[in-house]
Amino acid sequence: MAKSTVRPELAEARGQGLHNIGEAAALTGASAKMIRHYEAIGLLPQAGRTFAGYRLYGDADLHRIRFIKRARGLGFAMKQIEALLGLWGDRHRASAEVKALALAHATALAEKIAEMEAMRRTLEDLAARCHGDDRPDCPILDDLAAAPASNCTTSNCP
Repeated sequence: MAKSTVRPELAEARGQGLHNIGEAAALTGASAKMIRHYEAIGLLPQAGRTFAGYRLYGDADLHRIRFIKRARGLGFAMKQIEALLGLWGDRHRASAEVKALALAHATALAEKIAEMEAMRRTLEDLAARCHGDDRPDCPILDDLAAAPASNCTTSNCP
């Protein structure tokens, strides 16, 4: 949306095809809080304002919000989304850059999934060894108590 120094009334802005933040949220599926956050961190340009100070969003803003929301849904970090937005806006970009960013993210997700699967298997194994009855013996708590801290040395371990 082109930002001008003229601050229209909300009814006039709506007549120009602009939307307040509540309408933008409803049209994009992003919460008003997230839209304000995207604006605050620079992923979304500063919104125009009505005379009364209400934020105004045009179609290009709504499209950008949807882009950000979809990228967040795929687990991209804000810095990655910033890079993707830059590539999206650059009609002379090399698609190889976009592909490399996506594949790097997919690799990072695969590593996280492998870590989480290992955690799940460990917890299932510990739970299978736990009697789950009135006895105080608990292999789950024993394992947690025996696990060394990653930065623990013999001089500072409990």
